[in-house]
Amino acid sequence: MRTGLIILMLVMLAGASAWATNIDPYDEEEQYVWSENVGWIDAKANGDGMEVTSGKVMGYLWSSSVGWINLYPRSSDPAVGVKNDGQGNLSGLAWGENVGWINFDPKVPNSKVDYGVKIDADGYFSGWAWGENIGWINFNSASLAPYGARVCIVKLEDLERFASQWLRSGYIYAADLNRDYQVDFADFALFAKLWLDYCPCDWGLK
Repeated sequence: MRTGLIILMLVMLAGASAWATNIDPYDEEEQYVWSENVGWIDAKANGDGMEVTSGKVMGYLWSSSVGWINLYPRSSDPAVGVKNDGQGNLSGLAWGENVGWINFDPKVPNSKVDYGVKIDADGYFSGWAWGENIGWINFNSASLAPYGARVCIVKLEDLERFASQWLRSGYIYAADLNRDYQVDFADFALFAKLWLDYCPCDWGLK
């Protein structure tokens, strides 16, 4: 019965998309990047971490050595703030009071290597950021395992949990996305907007 419901929902979800995020969706410490000069940098420090959207990356990174790094400081300069091109390719400048500007798409003269920070379809970060006062920041999750950084993406396991709570009522379940004490088509419409994209910060279906 549930398998049929999931298949039906998958058909209805075809082509749906939107953006939101959460770092370290499975609480497996996939929230850290590395700098040779300052050590581990936390992308989910005290709940005030990184938030990714289709257009930009907001929030903060935290280092016990250099403090907070603001990913999207207010500025009229279009180069300021970390941008997302919608395909997971990041660019732009973050700011730390103690380290200055950090470039998320650094270019090395006479090099054809693309060093910029990226996010893949499973939410894993890769690439490097660069700041003159902090040096290289390694976002390559594969080389930093079991650490590295990962963003939550709404996928099949979320749909399976949503289907398991379908038509329940009387309590705010994780699938009750509009918080009206019943899991119904209104919640599915909200789910569809997030399908295959970044989870909201308060996502409970993982």
